[in-house]
Amino acid sequence: MSATGLQMALAGGILLGCGLALLVWRLLPVRPDLTDSLNRLGPLIEVGPADRLPRDQDRTDRLGRWAMRTLPPGLANPPGQDLALVGLSPASFMGRKLILAALGLTMPSVTVSVVAILGIRAPIFLPLVASLGLAAVLFMLPDWQVKQRAGLARAEFARALSAYIDLVALERHAGSGSRQALEVAADVGDSWVFLQLKEELAHSNWSGQTPWDALHDLSERLGLPDLTDLADIMRLSGAEGAQVYGTLRARAVALRAALLNNELSRANETAEKLSVPVSVLGVVFLIILIGPALFTMLSF
Repeated sequence: MSATGLQMALAGGILLGCGLALLVWRLLPVRPDLTDSLNRLGPLIEVGPADRLPRDQDRTDRLGRWAMRTLPPGLANPPGQDLALVGLSPASFMGRKLILAALGLTMPSVTVSVVAILGIRAPIFLPLVASLGLAAVLFMLPDWQVKQRAGLARAEFARALSAYIDLVALERHAGSGSRQALEVAADVGDSWVFLQLKEELAHSNWSGQTPWDALHDLSERLGLPDLTDLADIMRLSGAEGAQVYGTLRARAVALRAALLNNELSRANETAEKLSVPVSVLGVVFLIILIGPALFTMLSF
């Protein structure tokens, strides 16, 4: 196939793919905008522009909801605990995955088309293989990003929780009740961890739920086993009237020791990774020193 024929074939394939994508997008069921629907009901119900979602975020969420309804469970299975911890909805997460996968499908074809227009030939199978591979990689990229962010958030939560447990222990030692100790300790800090605990405790107070049950539900929703231990300890204090000052202090010390061990293991891993390039540099330095003499000996 000549260069002109290849260019025409690639251009026709791109146009056909774009046309099919636009047709499928047009035929998808569109959910009405709740803000517009409420505004059409009359002047008594009016939603201002500050309450509107950004248009790109709204489209991403709609695309994600469609993906969760359409794709197989193995592909549409967002990590619920990690997403709740980083504050991202499953629909928005799936929408981002599909957008990145679509970019991965189109980028190699566009690149090959531009190269073909410049007169450089490329194998016909190259855009197909590159598109599928790049789409798969970009489809899995949000999973890796969310997992990394959730790991950092859990480590930060554990560090703040160790201080929070100490504060709760001091409040209990001063004679405060179980709920009062938890709420007063949560009012001390202003980080997102303390604000999350404060909000959860306030919600449990309004709904009539015990604070330890609220903390247990929060630990299951966000995947925080250390918070489950605190909830169990406070359940003993509230339900059975047990003295838990020593237990709380011991739990805080154990949590800080576990965090320290994790930091030490991470530092050892970093040191081991740094030893590899240092060894390579040493070998290169020895080659530079011995190489000329060795070449001189072999030349005789």
